[in-house]
Amino acid sequence: MKAFLRRLFSPLLSAFESGNEPYTYKPLNRKILLFISSIFLFLGSLVCFLIPSEADKGYYIPVVVFGSLGFVGLVIGLIGNDRAVAKIWNNK
Repeated sequence: MKAFLRRLFSPLLSAFESGNEPYTYKPLNRKILLFISSIFLFLGSLVCFLIPSEADKGYYIPVVVFGSLGFVGLVIGLIGNDRAVAKIWNNK
């Protein structure tokens, strides 16, 4: 299953997993990334739920921003390698 998901999200993962420069990785970084990403997804869902039905389209900008950040963070945190997690935190 993980191999299938890595193939499915390979365009996103390749941007973060590329490079050969040294990096510093700590297992706590992955846990923090997953926690922050889940908070972003929760915020995006909450904002989407609280938007009135007759609201302007501009109210959906936070939903897209929080949802995208949460989704990318979860993908990197769950199926990305150590280099991808370190690149998210910019650890060199």
